[in-house]
Amino acid sequence: MRWRRSHTALVVAVAAFPAAAAAYVGPGAGFALISSFLTIAIAFVAAFFAFLALPVRALLRAWRRRRSLEWARVRKTIILGLDGLEPEICEAMMERGELPNLARLRASGTYRRLATSMPALSPVAWSTFATGSDPSRHGIYDFIARDPRTYAPKLSSSEVYGTSRFVRLGPFSFPTGRAGVRGLRKSRTFWSVLSDHGVFSSVLRVPITFPVEKIDGVMVAGMCVPDLRGSQGSFTFITSNPARKPDGGVTVAIPAGGGEVAIPGPASPVRNETLTARVSIRRTGVRDGRGRFELVAGAQRVPLEQGTYTPWVRLTFRAARGVTLSGIVRFLPVSLNGSIAVYMTPIQIDPERPAMPVSYPNVFSIYLAKLMGPFGTLGLLEDTGALNDGAIDEQGFLDQAYLYHDERRAMWSHTLARLRSGLAVCVFDVSDRLQHMFFRYLDPSHPANAGRDLTRHAGAVEDMYKRMDALVGETVRHVDDKTALFVISDHGFKTFRRGVNLNAWLEREGLLVTRDAAAPGEYLSAIDWSRTRAYALGLGGIFINRKGRERHGIVEASDVDALKRRICERLVTLEDGGVRCIRRVVDVAHEWSGPYKEIGPDLLPGYEVGYRVSWDCAKGAVRPELFEDNTKRWSGDHCMDADVVPGVLFTNVPLSTGEARLMDLGPTVLDLFGVEVPAYMTGRSLAAR
Repeated sequence: MRWRRSHTALVVAVAAFPAAAAAYVGPGAGFALISSFLTIAIAFVAAFFAFLALPVRALLRAWRRRRSLEWARVRKTIILGLDGLEPEICEAMMERGELPNLARLRASGTYRRLATSMPALSPVAWSTFATGSDPSRHGIYDFIARDPRTYAPKLSSSEVYGTSRFVRLGPFSFPTGRAGVRGLRKSRTFWSVLSDHGVFSSVLRVPITFPVEKIDGVMVAGMCVPDLRGSQGSFTFITSNPARKPDGGVTVAIPAGGGEVAIPGPASPVRNETLTARVSIRRTGVRDGRGRFELVAGAQRVPLEQGTYTPWVRLTFRAARGVTLSGIVRFLPVSLNGSIAVYMTPIQIDPERPAMPVSYPNVFSIYLAKLMGPFGTLGLLEDTGALNDGAIDEQGFLDQAYLYHDERRAMWSHTLARLRSGLAVCVFDVSDRLQHMFFRYLDPSHPANAGRDLTRHAGAVEDMYKRMDALVGETVRHVDDKTALFVISDHGFKTFRRGVNLNAWLEREGLLVTRDAAAPGEYLSAIDWSRTRAYALGLGGIFINRKGRERHGIVEASDVDALKRRICERLVTLEDGGVRCIRRVVDVAHEWSGPYKEIGPDLLPGYEVGYRVSWDCAKGAVRPELFEDNTKRWSGDHCMDADVVPGVLFTNVPLSTGEARLMDLGPTVLDLFGVEVPAYMTGRSLAAR
């Protein structure tokens, strides 16, 4: 995927807080440098008075915490999130004795399948988990949303805002207003509610926690933290062979024998240009008939070994005199003999020198980096795009994924060892990303298997489940009789064999019309809005082109319900070679009653196992093909009907009878700590009385 950067770029002198975000599909939201000298001065004054008030605030927090825990049934609650863990695989492997820690937790406590969100997308599911409510109350329906004024896609979870007022001094531009990033998820998280009652929380890498929120505790943001370029993950490929160029990312040429290259970074905050950092790849000799190379970045000299990732390397981008941005990257030499080909990870925001807050408090990421070394900060760390685009192979992806996994394990272990009371929650993503890319090995007839190896990594998925089980064992060691433990996944996983282009179907139904001779386009660019009544964008659903809501809406309010019924009735009859591909279609306005039911899709198709919205349709393209084989390495998914991709719930807490839902976890934790569940939460406590 290619990511478009925003043009918002504001200058600072010594303190810069850039902000950006993007999603699986859709353009990046850009990168903003905030703010003004006045803002910096105010921040220093506020920090000074906050420091003076620190002893009083500490005493108040201790008093509130003691009062709160008087009513608590537990002293600690630990939530281990294993993104995408599939119940059928868990159950089969437990029966074979391959997941002993999960099996023991099931035997001594409780195990249930956990109903996920609709749609079953990670940003929706984890927002549902965090707020204890459905999308009509938290407002997240997909990775991306559409701006009804322009039909353009935008990130659903956060928004970069800036100023249009600048003062020019020669080639430089200085802002006279403020810029920043705001979170778009509505409702409050349950750890925020706990903060009101003096309960400490440690929240690590939970998706949709960017920008970070102020809590009584610490937080490291997860999904939707941008890279330094302002995208959600833009890799760089350094190559001496023009024919060796991946389908995506940024390609940089280098001489065959090595040399210096300029690595493109973020947009300059003061000039109309892209900042660069210079690195050298140079030959250092020959050993065993093979060339030896090293990488030089500033004062850093790092040996390069083909097929092995380097440690983190710091890149510095000079924005202006006294203003630099720091990022960290790893390099993977793909080829060093005959020609040079080196993959470079997306440029991560340096946690030790953060150009924007990736933690709360901001100093927390600095503390962790000083304690355990640099760590990845990108929201979507595992580079699925690099594997899809051919920049790295499957082994390179696995090595990278487990490097990140081990960083998070260290962070989690450090947290659990120091937690005396309160909440600790951490989400591990490798279980989701690895299944996306390796599920084809579990489905021998998958279209993605054509012409590809079927044996080398055939056990990758099962090996990952065993590693997750070991992580459960490490976590259980910190559980005592005053600790509630929950091991959960936000959804399950199934094979993704065929894509459905909803826009092609809407066009066949006469509900969507393209402009004459228009190319398929992306992001709805081919659509004739004066004749279109419904359209699809993103991984989630279908929008009605409503008059008074969309800029060029043509469907009268009195006709909306009839049009939605027509689409629902027709869409569930859609067949692919005699196979039904859609189980049901959810009418959002009828399903939920929250205040944000109008901001997302009007209809949410629930796909049968094996089907999902097509890659083209997700990006708003209109092609004539209604169905297409999924031949990408991204071969597993969960963007299907919520009923076919439930998650898992393991706990040592006795549970009440009835269905267990993802939205029930927050209310359950509040109940265990003796805190009243807010009225906006639609979930209920699962804890038995």
